[in-house]
Amino acid sequence: MQVSHTRAAVSAAFDDANLIAHAGLVPVMRLAERCGLPRLVREKVRLTGTKNGAGASADAKVTGIVGGMAAGADSIDDLDVLRHGAMSAVFEGVRAPSTLGTFLRSFTHGHALQLHAVHRRFLGELAAHTPLLPGAGQTAFIDVDSTHKRVYGRTKQGGEYGRFKGIRTLHPLLATICTPTSRPVIATVRMRRGKAADSRGAPKFVSEALATAVEAGCTGMRILRADSQFYNAGVIAACHRSGARFSLTTGMNPSIKRAIHSIPDTAWQQITYPTAVPDPETGELISDAEVAEMPAYTAFASRKKGERVTARLIVRRVRDLAKPAVVGEQGELFPVWRHHPFFTDTPAPTLEAEREHRHHAVVEQVIADSKASALAHLPSGHFHANAAWLIQWAMAYNLLRAAGALTSAFHAKATTATLRAHLVQVPARIARSARRVTLHLPRNWRWQKAWTHLFDTVHRPPEPA
Repeated sequence: MQVSHTRAAVSAAFDDANLIAHAGLVPVMRLAERCGLPRLVREKVRLTGTKNGAGASADAKVTGIVGGMAAGADSIDDLDVLRHGAMSAVFEGVRAPSTLGTFLRSFTHGHALQLHAVHRRFLGELAAHTPLLPGAGQTAFIDVDSTHKRVYGRTKQGGEYGRFKGIRTLHPLLATICTPTSRPVIATVRMRRGKAADSRGAPKFVSEALATAVEAGCTGMRILRADSQFYNAGVIAACHRSGARFSLTTGMNPSIKRAIHSIPDTAWQQITYPTAVPDPETGELISDAEVAEMPAYTAFASRKKGERVTARLIVRRVRDLAKPAVVGEQGELFPVWRHHPFFTDTPAPTLEAEREHRHHAVVEQVIADSKASALAHLPSGHFHANAAWLIQWAMAYNLLRAAGALTSAFHAKATTATLRAHLVQVPARIARSARRVTLHLPRNWRWQKAWTHLFDTVHRPPEPA
């Protein structure tokens, strides 16, 4: 491809007042309105005691930040993307970035909790209005994990040296919900200081995530999955109180090591991975991974009787490739294994339970997605402003996931970047006639049918209750 005209024959001018660069925000924000986001903000968020009117029109400001994030904004200044061309013809109440920054900086811990309540109920509304979590009535997985986001400067509140030596970070905690056939959505989030322990406040956080899953329609079996940082009696007790099951990586403490060594050699089952290599002579799939189960392992045995938990200990072992199989001319006397145990009370067979637990890594996709979008930066020096920014990113993420679920089977599982490129970042020209606004979009847009389906779905009259 090459430019069709010479340099002298091409010019540019930013002078068209009828163009918008993100026409996909029209159906996306219409979906947010149908699911009650402005109403929920008006009901729940009360920024009392703020100066300069920072707490006024909280619904317009929250929806503006969520819309800006859906368009790709990853800083407060980037929210100015909502103020160009004919955006004022299709959206009302768009605020300047400086106003939105003042709004975020007016948040306290209590105000952040109000915003959490909005996020929780907004997710329930999205799940009720869209096929966001298909199969949630049978099985749903709640995945808990934490991440570190590097920050710069000593004035960034909460930015501290934690897990990474010499690097200041903030330490968000997040929980996602998914089903065997859906992409994950965000159940709840928490902003924490950089040196906060992963498990700090985990039982309460898990209880909230499990309750949010119920509000999102997860009425069947709920399974909490988490890494070894969340393997503690409080987290399991929270699962029991909520009627949920658990699948937690345990790490290798002395009790776990003794249990693994007591497993007989005949108990190990070979597990087949999709990428396993067939043996050229026998045709069997070559895999060094094996799985075994101890059906009744008692965890937290040093605690009082009421806090001990007896459930299944499932162990996957793989050959330790760091140690060569052959040293010199002498073969190895015995194989060396690395063990990966997890503790669970799920009813699935051993190999299926192991496969489901490994799928916990899906939460890493959400973390990667966050750092490639609105969490590329934590834009404020105020801790609670960044906490509010984190919650509104979770709303924007779930909103785009819901829009994708309404659009097509492909977009239901696409990444946030793909949803933006296909559905949101579509240029359009505004035409007005007889008090109607028409969006004229590019001819031969590859995703025209998908975009039109989303637009028509969210603009049709709501079905009677």
